[in-house]
Amino acid sequence: MASPILPGSGLGSGLDIGAIVTALVNSDKSAKQTLITNQTTINTAKISATGSLKSALAAFQTAMTNLGKRDAPSFSGFTATSSAPTTLTVTSDNTAVNGSYSVVVNNLATGSKVASAAFAGGPTSSIPTGTLKISQNGIDYPVTIAAGATLQTTRDAINTTLQGKGITANIVTDSNGSRLVIGSTVTGAGSDLSVSGIAGLEIDGTNSLGSTPAAGASGNIGGLATDAKVTIDGLTVTSKSNTISQAVGGLNMTLVAANTSPVTVTVGTNSDGLKTSLQSFVDAYNTVINTLTTLTKPSLDEDGNPTISAAMTGDSLPRNLITAVRNELVAPGAGGQLSVLSQLGVQTDQKTGALTIDATKYAKAMATPGMSSSVQNLFTGTDTKNGLLARMSAAITPYSQTGGILDQRNTSLSKVQKDLGTQQTALDLRVTNLTASLTAKYNAMDLLVGQMKATASNITGFFASLNAQQSAK
Repeated sequence: MASPILPGSGLGSGLDIGAIVTALVNSDKSAKQTLITNQTTINTAKISATGSLKSALAAFQTAMTNLGKRDAPSFSGFTATSSAPTTLTVTSDNTAVNGSYSVVVNNLATGSKVASAAFAGGPTSSIPTGTLKISQNGIDYPVTIAAGATLQTTRDAINTTLQGKGITANIVTDSNGSRLVIGSTVTGAGSDLSVSGIAGLEIDGTNSLGSTPAAGASGNIGGLATDAKVTIDGLTVTSKSNTISQAVGGLNMTLVAANTSPVTVTVGTNSDGLKTSLQSFVDAYNTVINTLTTLTKPSLDEDGNPTISAAMTGDSLPRNLITAVRNELVAPGAGGQLSVLSQLGVQTDQKTGALTIDATKYAKAMATPGMSSSVQNLFTGTDTKNGLLARMSAAITPYSQTGGILDQRNTSLSKVQKDLGTQQTALDLRVTNLTASLTAKYNAMDLLVGQMKATASNITGFFASLNAQQSAK
């Protein structure tokens, strides 16, 4: 190590004071700074790992929710198709059975739409104050009409008051003037609208306005509200709406248009669809397992020995989480003859922990009668809790929920990070103060040495002069 004493570098002592002070300060700082730096690096990695794990669990739960939707079931045991989707569409649930049905859509369910008499003054025509009563299916819907109202503000009052009731109003202007037109999304025979309570706006919805209405005429437009009517294999079925549920067991039909041509509805086992959904589940599960592996598996050297630990190596949290989700994979479910995933050819890789699907075993399992319904029951359950999707979601909820285990871990790590920041600030202050103190001391020493050297030089000069004088005599 080179000497910090540099000839001529100091004014008095010749010492490199800056280098000496730096060396002393670094020696004092080194151990503590190394500790803070290492702990900060480790803690930052753990915070990042906690965030990554929570994001992976959130994505997994979203996947479970989407796969388990009741209105769009991914694990439907049967699939229903319509030969004419422009006439009707169809879906099925796990109570359906294989079969084919001939359906004729005779007419669609319609709602009620009525129009008032015409107002020659247009949308700004004055409307008397009072309470307008719109009636449908024996229910009265009152709408307050304030003083100074016009046809336009009356329309707005109806729309504001009856928002969410399926009743709306607008203004249509023909050659006779402007009419208040009121319609409803409620369909089916007997759901005709009637309006009363305000002079000029009274409408008997059972009367037809006609194709060429007079200025003073009011009534329904396009006829009375009607039920939907379909013929299924020769049997007549009526419905208040254009959605017909369970007229055929396990089938829901949505009517799109009337058509005298028969539509063929076919129901078959949803083997391919179930496999696609099963793969979606496996992919979502493997994403979580791969994330956990990345966060816990240390780096290895050429000989396979661990060298650098991962952010969660040796942490009990990921081990507990893996145990929780794997327990649900092997726990018997509500699938009847299908109790665990392994019966469908779903296997666990012993090295990675990821799931794979054996296509041969899957195909063999699906050839078993009734298996498609069992697959649906296994995943979605017979209630809201006993399906695999619900149980898997429940297993990770304690970790992923707001204020859960991962949030608590993040709070703890953030506190450690704050403490490390406080320690760093204190160390920086100590370094600043120690540097100032040592610099002041060495400068004082340098000044004293300089003064002593000057005194010595003066004494030496005095004796030299004295010797010279004596030699001259």
